[in-house]
Amino acid sequence: MFANDFYSPQQQGPYEHFALGDFELERGGVIPNCQLAFATAGTLNAAKDNAILFPHMFSGTSKHMQMYVGQGLALDPERYFVIFPNMLGNGVSSSPHNSPAPIAMADFPSVMIGDDVRAQERLVRERFGITQLELVLGWSMGAQQAYEWAVRFPQKVKRAAPIGGTAQGTPHNYLMVQNAMDLIRSDPAFEGGRYTTPHAVGAGLRLLAHFFAQIGLSKEFYAKEDWREIGFQSLDQFLRDFWEAWFAPMDANALLCLLNKWQHADVARHAGGDLKEALARITAVVWNMPFEQDMMFTVDECHAEHVLTPRGAFRPIPTRWGHFGMLGVANADKAFIDQTLRELLAVQV
Repeated sequence: MFANDFYSPQQQGPYEHFALGDFELERGGVIPNCQLAFATAGTLNAAKDNAILFPHMFSGTSKHMQMYVGQGLALDPERYFVIFPNMLGNGVSSSPHNSPAPIAMADFPSVMIGDDVRAQERLVRERFGITQLELVLGWSMGAQQAYEWAVRFPQKVKRAAPIGGTAQGTPHNYLMVQNAMDLIRSDPAFEGGRYTTPHAVGAGLRLLAHFFAQIGLSKEFYAKEDWREIGFQSLDQFLRDFWEAWFAPMDANALLCLLNKWQHADVARHAGGDLKEALARITAVVWNMPFEQDMMFTVDECHAEHVLTPRGAFRPIPTRWGHFGMLGVANADKAFIDQTLRELLAVQV
């Protein structure tokens, strides 16, 4: 166990912890004295009916989606109370590098998306007394959590916005995530997950960065050299100062914990493996928002789930940033997402 300053409140913004006690996991095992980190924006009203839950994506924390909350935006803190939970194992909540033996580092148990959502439901209900959420939204792994919420707790979710993600992983997505995991583990410094210093697995994380640079953006993005529009002078500089810089400070075991749950996300387990039956349980209005040219969660894959969802709309996001349009680097992408969320929140439920 060691400290990694990247996950500190100074780096990730202020956050609180909600104590879950000895938290039993769906695949077996326990996280003793489990801590769920979270941040909030806005004020919960007296009726407790203005709450929004906004879980984060792979490699993210509660800090990373806060750009979508602000005065005059769809998620206006003057109107809504927005909760940003950190996933278990993400480096901020209970995680491999900040947990004591016998679950430290490589011995951290396997966590599933369902574990995150059960922990979040306890936070929402026990800490704040909220019985129903106006909206659950999230990007990528956040979308996986939004679907899990809508299927597992249908009466507690009025609206859902899965952005660039699916309720059930495809075989291609499974293999893609496996490749990402293998790249981290290929670094000799990984030592089976028992490295003893932060940032030891630098070579593995550099390979991971290059992998996401390839699969996360569209071919058209690179063909048109869109990286020049955000101030980079060469492709090498973009890889080094954008992608490598993103992953370099992170903890390898935390990333592997998240990748494992990404790889096994599947709401169909709530219906004996029948995805159609599982999605039919959703009572929320669901606006499915894939990214055009996304090679990780394709528009076609997202649409195949949309037609199985009882109530909702299909709103692809036009962007050459592919899966990473959610980062809001292109102002038009962020504006489109904000406007779509504004329209969804205006839908009477």
